[in-house]
Amino acid sequence: MKPRTIFTCQACGYQAPKWQGKCPDCNNWNSFAEEDYAEPNITDRKANPVFVASKEEPVLLEDIESIADKRIVTRLTELDGVLGGGIVPGSVTLLAGDPGIGKSTLALQAAESLSANGHKVLYISGEESIKQVKLRADRLIKKESANFYLLNQTDLNLIAESIKKISPVFVVIDSIQAISNSAISAGCGSVSQVRACAGGLTNLVKSLNTALFIIGHVTKEGAIAGPRVLEHIVDTVLYFEGERYSVYRILRAVKNRFGSTNEIGVFEMTNTGLKEVSNPSQVFLTERPKGASGSMVVCAMEGSRPILAEIQALVTRGSFGFPQRKAEGIDYNRLSLLTAVLEKRIGLNLGTEDIFINVAGGLKLEDPACDLGIIIATASSFKNKAVPFDLVALGEVGLAGEVRSVTYANLRVSEAEKLGFKRCILPESNLKDAALKTKKNKIECIAVSTIKEALDIVLV
Repeated sequence: MKPRTIFTCQACGYQAPKWQGKCPDCNNWNSFAEEDYAEPNITDRKANPVFVASKEEPVLLEDIESIADKRIVTRLTELDGVLGGGIVPGSVTLLAGDPGIGKSTLALQAAESLSANGHKVLYISGEESIKQVKLRADRLIKKESANFYLLNQTDLNLIAESIKKISPVFVVIDSIQAISNSAISAGCGSVSQVRACAGGLTNLVKSLNTALFIIGHVTKEGAIAGPRVLEHIVDTVLYFEGERYSVYRILRAVKNRFGSTNEIGVFEMTNTGLKEVSNPSQVFLTERPKGASGSMVVCAMEGSRPILAEIQALVTRGSFGFPQRKAEGIDYNRLSLLTAVLEKRIGLNLGTEDIFINVAGGLKLEDPACDLGIIIATASSFKNKAVPFDLVALGEVGLAGEVRSVTYANLRVSEAEKLGFKRCILPESNLKDAALKTKKNKIECIAVSTIKEALDIVLV
């Protein structure tokens, strides 16, 4: 069939017969690019090693062997925890993050760990030569393994042939934007190429029961570069987050077909690669100032892990007619809501004040149990009274100024106790928890039902 021209949105993959200024699907402006399009020829599939025909017959669910206990453990505890206990054979994982955040470093360390454990690994680099990868590996890998294969290739068909020839247990593609399919005329990194290469590799590794790690770039807005369909093709989507000038990195799962999406992994970037942080609470509280107003410690749950974090607030008289509200690490709308509660229920005159909230260490907190900590930190800065250094606060705040119960109160209190905190303010309903009643805590639990009670205790 004669090739024809179409216009494809580079953000979501929407296709149109002519150029459009605004994409009707994702509402992005100036995102359409011209591409050549031809209907796929089914007769060419036999010559294309990527396409694998499946001849499986329907089987009963009870006759299928469970693979729950057959995960591949990377021995990187933080990575295994985010994945749900290890890598599932035949799964496809997308690892995305800002440039220089450590995506290739994490993938290389995971590949090295698996190869050292006796698994055959293939690392395919489309952006670096094998000598450049070797130079980086010499810095990260202590002992080389005979099971570690390197390949510098960008052609999808040649990559498929290498995977079939070596039959590895684990494959890394660095990165998907550098891989191209010769059957598609579009350039590398385009929507057509990314979609075709990801789909072809997914079909191939699932037929071979090989685990695949795909490294993907992100846009300036933080979204995965390429079509959104890429997130639907893969089994797991991991985001590597961190501030540019911070040594700490957070690995977060936003999609996981084989585990929870609430778990996070914390790493420290060093000269010899990524180092696992087993106790992130202690790390994030290391440089907490003593005797300063506007500082409050909260305990947020990230999956099954309680993490203590410091919330810093700065309230100062605004220099302009319209007061500023800035939030780093928490939702801006949540800050506006809690500020309104303080004004209405406590009577603090914050209408002319600039309010700045920051979560130390670059953490992003979405747990509503941090509301009470934000309230106390803001009031502490406004009144210029320091919060006791050995105090931690838990509680969700409602619009009526009430302090609502939080989940996993026992785990949160235990984590605060481990780090030496002496007192914990928590909702009155949580104090009735059987686990808190039966446990002999060294930490004093102070129950409150309203934010007024909490502020009267803290800001005496």
